[in-house]
Amino acid sequence: MSNVKIIADSTCDLSPELLETYDISIIPLMILMGDSTKKDGTEVTPDEIYRWSDETGQTPKTSAPTIGDAVEFLEPFVKKGLDIIFFGISESMSATCNVLRLAAQNLGYDKLYVVDSKNLSTGIGLQVIRAAEMAKNGYSAEEILKDNEAIKDKVRASFVVDTLTFLHRGGRCSAVKALLANTLKLKPEIVVTDGKMGVGKKYRGNIKTVLMKYVEDRKDQLLAADPQRVFITHSGCDASVIEEIRSYIESLKKFNEILITRAGGVISSHCGPNTLGVLYIGE
Repeated sequence: MSNVKIIADSTCDLSPELLETYDISIIPLMILMGDSTKKDGTEVTPDEIYRWSDETGQTPKTSAPTIGDAVEFLEPFVKKGLDIIFFGISESMSATCNVLRLAAQNLGYDKLYVVDSKNLSTGIGLQVIRAAEMAKNGYSAEEILKDNEAIKDKVRASFVVDTLTFLHRGGRCSAVKALLANTLKLKPEIVVTDGKMGVGKKYRGNIKTVLMKYVEDRKDQLLAADPQRVFITHSGCDASVIEEIRSYIESLKKFNEILITRAGGVISSHCGPNTLGVLYIGE
């Protein structure tokens, strides 16, 4: 049995099946819906968030776990004396990494290693699964951390949003950009670079056509990517759209695994419905 435990926060958007397969434990972020605070993934679903948002005209706010929750989460692994590697959402976007550091200090534990993924969603998930595979194969925490340092800046995370309303309400996009996009019916590509979100290409048209064009535009990057796996992560897209994209990526005959995951509550709160991204490790 490995002496290294891989943990992450709920924004990594890995499915329950993947978490079980790779023995990854998750600490949820908090989702604030009016006067109610719920834990991402355990107390509220993305569809419930969308319903609440439609009914109230508001977008939930999100926050890091409490230090108390983080201490409680870490304690079982601390009691076993494990080397713990935590992968958190970009520190440019959340205080989650720091909360875990403070929790370890409260516990007086010096074998927690906090990794700022500089990413979100399955951009974190790619790093987490790679680390979990290494842990299962007996690699040390030092070796896993060194490997992640070599690849984390190669993670390519981008997605196309159907509307900028959620990003605008959540403070992740300027009012001018939101107004411009909604007026012109633009569907922008959001790209994560060095832990921050920026606008990439701007598409027009219905969301199905736009998403396919977005994936086709990434063909050369996909063909040059790490062949182990690619994620298609979405926030409630139509099944036929997801299947068409999966079939296209499969036709490239590049990847050993094409993994499809549904974005959790935090990512869905900020991006809104019908968002889809293709995420992989680049050259």
